[in-house]
Amino acid sequence: MKEKRIIPCLDIDNGRVVKGVKFTDLIDAGDPVEVAKAYELQGADELVLLDINATDEGRGKMLDIVEKVAADISIPLIVGGGVGNVEDFKQLLESGADKVSIGSAAVYTPPIITECAETFGSSTVVASVDVKPYKGNIYSVYIKGGREDAGLEAIIWAKTLVGLGAGEILLTSIDKDGTRDGYDIEITSNISVSVKVPVIASGGAGKLEDFYDVFTEGGADAALAASLFHFGEISIKRVKQYLGSRGIRVRKVGK
Repeated sequence: MKEKRIIPCLDIDNGRVVKGVKFTDLIDAGDPVEVAKAYELQGADELVLLDINATDEGRGKMLDIVEKVAADISIPLIVGGGVGNVEDFKQLLESGADKVSIGSAAVYTPPIITECAETFGSSTVVASVDVKPYKGNIYSVYIKGGREDAGLEAIIWAKTLVGLGAGEILLTSIDKDGTRDGYDIEITSNISVSVKVPVIASGGAGKLEDFYDVFTEGGADAALAASLFHFGEISIKRVKQYLGSRGIRVRKVGK
């Protein structure tokens, strides 16, 4: 078994870390630089910064945050939100991101995935796939921060993104986001077995067992969490100690 990654996510709104439930009802969770530094000390393997209300006017502020966070941490940094073209992608990399997440833009203009992969390498391209159950075991892809059904079936879309050049899939279950009642094992497992790139599972972490389940039953390569970590209910160190005790290989355990 490959080493599994634990990745905290910092949703950024107006320069602050925020957290909500099902992409709504946001509350303040701290300063992004200080939160990022704390997570690295705890043993986070990577860090996600997501500009949840990205606009052209706010782009400069987000680039500034990326620069400050990147300067203060040594773990890989994934940045997303409002990436609409190759120039946005390039600016984030130049500001210190190691990988850039593309969501809605890939639906509107799929060749952006290929162009970014060819220009900057597939390892820098993280395709963000936000999903909701549609019927039975069929899931629909949503865009615009989970507000609009893109009319795409999740598994087919994930496979398409990998074919276009994406090096990783960030899979978020919208209905699980912030609920803390466990990851969506069904869609995580179905996509994990359907693509040959790493899958980051997101949405629903609430207890230690949820991380174990998403790795063993869900087949995820990494588990992302936010509110659980932000409000100090469980530390990343504790998650890794628990996983290690149950035979899951993890990277370094922090302080």
